[in-house]
Amino acid sequence: MKRILLGAVVIGLMASPMSIISAAEPTKAEMKAEKAVHPRIAKSIKELNETIAVLENAPNDFGGHKAAAIAACKEAVAQLKAALEYRAEKDTK
Repeated sequence: MKRILLGAVVIGLMASPMSIISAAEPTKAEMKAEKAVHPRIAKSIKELNETIAVLENAPNDFGGHKAAAIAACKEAVAQLKAALEYRAEKDTK
């Protein structure tokens, strides 16, 4: 039952970034500025990407949690990037 619920949550989370990303994407310079203003978010994105790489290369499946952990980390990265993009868009208007 827990696996079914976890799977449903992960699938729901994976579908959500597409509805959040706006049509007008900030430039690289705007994103760099936002990362400077929000260094903890930028650091979190970097560390999550490193964690994804470690998990993907790990020979163990961590009791069946590896795939869900990778998906959750990828979703977190997408949400953090969307947050920075949102701020960049709002701060440049």
